[in-house]
Amino acid sequence: MPFSFEVTHNDSGSGARCGVMRLERGTLETPVFMPVGTQGTVKTLAPRELHEAGAQIVLGNAYHLFLRPGLDVIQEAGGLHRFMSWDKLILTDSGGYQIFSLALLRKIKDEGVEFQSHLDGNRHFLRPEDVVDIQNALGADIMMPLDECVAYPTSRDLAEKALVRTTLWARRSRERWQEGGRRGVLFGIVQGSTYDDLRERSTAELKAIGFQGYALGGLSVGEPQDLMYNMLRSTVPHLPAGSPRYLMGVGLPEDILEAVSLGIDMFDCVVPTRYGRNGTAFTSRGKLTVRNGVFAHDHTPLDPACGCYCCQNFTKSYLRHLFNAGEILGLRLVSFHNVTFFLKLLAAARQAIRAGRFADFRREFNREYFCASTS
Repeated sequence: MPFSFEVTHNDSGSGARCGVMRLERGTLETPVFMPVGTQGTVKTLAPRELHEAGAQIVLGNAYHLFLRPGLDVIQEAGGLHRFMSWDKLILTDSGGYQIFSLALLRKIKDEGVEFQSHLDGNRHFLRPEDVVDIQNALGADIMMPLDECVAYPTSRDLAEKALVRTTLWARRSRERWQEGGRRGVLFGIVQGSTYDDLRERSTAELKAIGFQGYALGGLSVGEPQDLMYNMLRSTVPHLPAGSPRYLMGVGLPEDILEAVSLGIDMFDCVVPTRYGRNGTAFTSRGKLTVRNGVFAHDHTPLDPACGCYCCQNFTKSYLRHLFNAGEILGLRLVSFHNVTFFLKLLAAARQAIRAGRFADFRREFNREYFCASTS
């Protein structure tokens, strides 16, 4: 499968960069945000709304889709793209984090993971090779190997054991990917918890195996924000400059812009839709909770600077009414707005990097976002 990644612009004042990733199904401009469609759908949003919002790629989860509806159903439909009616790119996560966090019972060993489904209690055993096969069956454009993610805090000993197993699984995953005709693009996942030297070691071991892209896993799992930033600062310089860099599961606007400044290219997070379903909107002037009484007579849009369908047509007063009345439209509209906000944030970051003014852009965004008065 043809694949290339080219860094087109570097910011002179930071590690921020713009790139173009070319895959068989399409092209990605980076830095990019990927809306999360865990079970073959970005919650509450139709594919045409994702197109309207500007999504280039969405994320699916191999663990969830393997369990429900099952690979046979998706293959009968012609693959995940056709099943969910999405004609752009799809990245599939291996589901390793979900196996470790959701499975009722699990036993981890070098051969693979034995677990009990959180849905029906059935037992399954997945090897890293099986996870590659599952993602190939789904037809993923970008695939993530099975890795072992440890909780925070964790001891150095446990972090090192997980690192060793992650490297073992990464090597076996790449061998399976090669045997399968190199379909899709396979990334490696850096682990090591919050230990600088373990992160550096993990990076070196993955580079020795050789992947088309590199992801940072095991962050945003409860560690303090400053510690996460320090892990990025110490790890990113060891990643190949000519490969895409993906920070998994990190998604607040301030975290994304910090990571962009450090050289990260790809992001995903459930934050936009999870917050949206609970009535919290992200705006250029900070977060606001539309249920609050202060908006009962506020007939202005969520964000006058936005221009999405929600902001063009509905007011805070109306959105507050929808949430308080239990109407589904409310959570759909705020989720759509939030996804649009995140996608536009990354589009603006790309434009600023190309124009050589990323530092100014970030400073202006933070000033408005954190200093404006919202409720």
